[in-house]
Amino acid sequence: MVFLSLITLIPLLNVLAQSLSEPNEVLSGRVFIWPLKPTFSTLLNVLKSPRIMTGFSNTLVYAVSGTLLNLIMTIMCAYPLSRKELWGRGFITFVFTFTMLFGGGMIPSYLLIKSLGLLDTRWVMILPNAMAVWNMILARTFFQTTIPAELHESAILDGASDIKVLLSIIIPLSKPIIAVLALFYAVGHWNSYFNAMMYLSTPSLYNIQLVLRNAISNLRSLMDADSDMVNIMKTMAIAEATKYAIIVITMIPVLMIYPFVQKFFIKGIMIGSLKG
Repeated sequence: MVFLSLITLIPLLNVLAQSLSEPNEVLSGRVFIWPLKPTFSTLLNVLKSPRIMTGFSNTLVYAVSGTLLNLIMTIMCAYPLSRKELWGRGFITFVFTFTMLFGGGMIPSYLLIKSLGLLDTRWVMILPNAMAVWNMILARTFFQTTIPAELHESAILDGASDIKVLLSIIIPLSKPIIAVLALFYAVGHWNSYFNAMMYLSTPSLYNIQLVLRNAISNLRSLMDADSDMVNIMKTMAIAEATKYAIIVITMIPVLMIYPFVQKFFIKGIMIGSLKG
C-alpha cells in the first residue's frame, strides 16, 4: 500500500512543487517533490488571467448542470430496467449495451451535432453525453441487488405510484450509488476537452481543460496585452512554470471533492461483489 501510495502521490507532489518553484529552477529540471526557491507569483499571475477564470466558470456550469442531467437520465433508465415486471427489459438492455460496442464515429457525430443546432453552444457540452450506459448498468445492478423487492411491493400495496416509490424509497436508499455516479460524471465533465475542442469555437465558451490545452501550445494568449507578464512570458522558464501552475489549479477542485464522497465511493464500487 505504501508503494502504491507513492506511485500516486509522487507525480502530484512533483507537479505541485514545479508550480511553486522559481521558474528558472523549473526550467533547470532540478525540481522533484520539494519546491526550490518557493514562490506564489506564478500561481497568482495565472489566476489573474481572465481566460482562466472564464474557463473555470464555464467548467463549473458544464459539470454541475451536466452531472444533474446525467443522474436524472441514469436513474430514470436504471430503475425501470431493475424491475422484473418490466416487459422486454432484456431487449431494451441489449439495445443500450449495443451502443457501447458500436458507434457512428467522429464525422457522423459532428454532422449530427451540427444538424441539431448544438454546435458552438453550451448545450453541446451537456446534452450529447446525457447518460453513460455503463453507469446506468451499474445503477441497475445496485437497485436489483441492494434494495429488497419487498419494499417496492409493500409500497405499491399501500397505494404508492412508481414515481412515489422512486422518490420516497429508492433514491433515499441509493445514496452510495448516487455519490459514485455523481463523482464519475462530474470528473468526466471536469476533464472533458475533446468535445470542447471539436464543437466549440468561441473562446468565451471554452472550459478549463481546453484553456489548459491551448495554454500549453500557445501560452502567451492567456495573458492580457497590458499584463506585466507579457514580456517575461517570452522566456521558457516562465512558460514551464505557468504550465504546471495551470495543471495544479485544474486538479484542486476534484481533489477537494473526493474526500467527501470517498466512503460512498468505496461502498458503491463493491456493488454486487458479495452477492451470489
